Amino acid sequence: MHKTIVSNRQIAYSILTCCLIGTTAYILSSFRDSGSTLEERPLVSSMTVSPETPSNVSFCGKSVDITRYQMHEAFDRELSSFVYFHSTTLLLLKRANRYFPVIEPILKKNGIPDDFKYLAVIESHLDPRVSSPARAVGMWQFLESTARQYGLTVAATVDERCNVEKSTLAACKYLTDAYRKYGDWLSVAAAYNAGMGRISSELGQQKADNALDLWLVEETSRYPYRIMAIKQIFENPYRYGFVLAARNLYKPMQSKSISVSTDIADLATFAGKYHITYADLKRFNPWLRDRKLITSGKTYTICIPEEDDLYYRQPNTYVHDPRWVVN
Repeated sequence: MHKTIVSNRQIAYSILTCCLIGTTAYILSSFRDSGSTLEERPLVSSMTVSPETPSNVSFCGKSVDITRYQMHEAFDRELSSFVYFHSTTLLLLKRANRYFPVIEPILKKNGIPDDFKYLAVIESHLDPRVSSPARAVGMWQFLESTARQYGLTVAATVDERCNVEKSTLAACKYLTDAYRKYGDWLSVAAAYNAGMGRISSELGQQKADNALDLWLVEETSRYPYRIMAIKQIFENPYRYGFVLAARNLYKPMQSKSISVSTDIADLATFAGKYHITYADLKRFNPWLRDRKLITSGKTYTICIPEEDDLYYRQPNTYVHDPRWVVN
């Protein structure tokens, strides 16, 4: 006698198929019963289900009651948006498998709650090279002036806002300063979007205790809820319809570090010495913003990818968070 083992993914697909078939049959039956023809009404063979909004969520170790009308509706908006923005949310989960192992230890070492990794998710979609219309750059979306204030080099050939490790450290410094001012992590999150000056001013003028009670521009008002909503999905992706296997996640990339303290006139030639392409050099070191490197007396660490890690000859097996995948 043989045992048949059915995976969670197969069960999910079977249930989905049955739902679609059942929905189609029901609609066709309704048309026949009402005397309508298919030409008179649209045929819908899928369903869009509103995700349930919880009464409270956890953020930075604190339970946040979101039953008040504007909080419930704000969270519902962001949760629904992420749930049905399928391609983007899938990519966020895949990229997190590569970047969360880098970000999390830096947050922990600097006393920042782990939940702030989700700030990087909503800021940049975990893309270290992204630039906004306001000229904020990198995974943590620093403006040039703020980047310099928190120790990042922004120069002709170097932009450390695109260095994942260094920009995460700079973000920790900003978040620490903001927490000293507010003593509330959700207000800190709002300040990351609007600036500490704006949040402090509005708290005083509106006589409020925390940022969630403020009347702010829409982008800032939505910001804390976006963080909490994407956290909800990351911690329960299967519940919200995201079905991934380990092979679907992006693997962490191994590299060796080369310290450089002298100028490099041609980065393409430099890359060739290590048997990689100029494009790969730039992908693994997105903080290099020119075809050359001027060190100006500083020492920089250049990452050279390992040859074997440049290929998916074998499916990815590393899973940073077991909740992200089904067996």
